[in-house]
Amino acid sequence: MQFGDLRLDVVRGEEFRLDGGAMFGVVPKVLWEKKLPADERNRVRLATNCLLVRGADFVALVETGLGSKWDAKGRDIYAIDDRTTVERGLAGLGLRPEDVDALVLSHLHFDHAGGATRSEDGRASTAFPNATLYVQAEELAHARSPNERDRASYRPEDWEPYADAGRLATISGEVEIRPGLTVVPVRGHNAGMQAIRIESGGKVAFYFADALPTTAHVPISWIMAYDLYPVDLIENKKRLLARAVEEKWLCVFEHDPDVPWGTIVEDEPGKRRVEPFRG
Repeated sequence: MQFGDLRLDVVRGEEFRLDGGAMFGVVPKVLWEKKLPADERNRVRLATNCLLVRGADFVALVETGLGSKWDAKGRDIYAIDDRTTVERGLAGLGLRPEDVDALVLSHLHFDHAGGATRSEDGRASTAFPNATLYVQAEELAHARSPNERDRASYRPEDWEPYADAGRLATISGEVEIRPGLTVVPVRGHNAGMQAIRIESGGKVAFYFADALPTTAHVPISWIMAYDLYPVDLIENKKRLLARAVEEKWLCVFEHDPDVPWGTIVEDEPGKRRVEPFRG
């Protein structure tokens, strides 16, 4: 879609499944399964909706999906379905991975950074050879020295090839990466996650990443068991969703399998829903 002076496209990466209880935390299953039905292993279907942002002189990709560096055990645990991939999505838009010059990752968990590299001769190499990878310095420091709580979410081979190539850029705080594309720290899912705000032509699009992974997570208290700082996340959701409604943001839902983007509307105080964008 044309978005002011920018071009925005959702690029669909791999689908996968995670435990429904983990995705909805303290929300009872009798409620969340109405939104995302679980399979026989209690897993819910999820997408990796990446966002391509094109300006006059840049091509930026927000997130990369899970990628292809998975063995049979991992593919089974997460029910990885690679009928859609970022590379195929780019090809459908007439682009190659080599055309991307900015790779913006909300954080470095494997379902966000996995597609940043690929396996060549048994070693991980950059999947976007001309791109600089941008991540918060706090997130990179933690990813390189994780604790027992989230160690399984990080795989150094997803980002270290960019560091080896001199193309891993750490940033601190709110920074404009490309004209109209700004990263915004949002503490909650973890300490170093960044959302992405796109502004052009008087309009705002907001990529919430894991602060608002699906449309089912629009209610303020519907957060994930994966979230390390739940109270901080709740406060940030209150602030951000109020602005999203008031300013009519185009919101991107990274893991929603059916509604990748839309606007959040409030029919009555505290009752919000998503109107999908069908462009």
